[in-house]
Amino acid sequence: MRRRLNTYTAYSIGCFAVWAVIFAVGAAHPKNTGHAVVLVFAGWVLGWLSATIARYVYPPPKSRRF
Repeated sequence: MRRRLNTYTAYSIGCFAVWAVIFAVGAAHPKNTGHAVVLVFAGWVLGWLSATIARYVYPPPKSRRF
């Protein structure tokens, strides 16, 4: 079962779960810093999206056997 958790999908789900916690804690904070958190989240999403596209478009390198 450990093999199934070692995937990019599991990583993505985990990251979004952590961001959900960050948003929940940020919304409950007395000095609501939601705008800054949203900007950082937007930057993270752009990076995640570009990495996801790159993983989909570019094939993994061929293994070299000597």
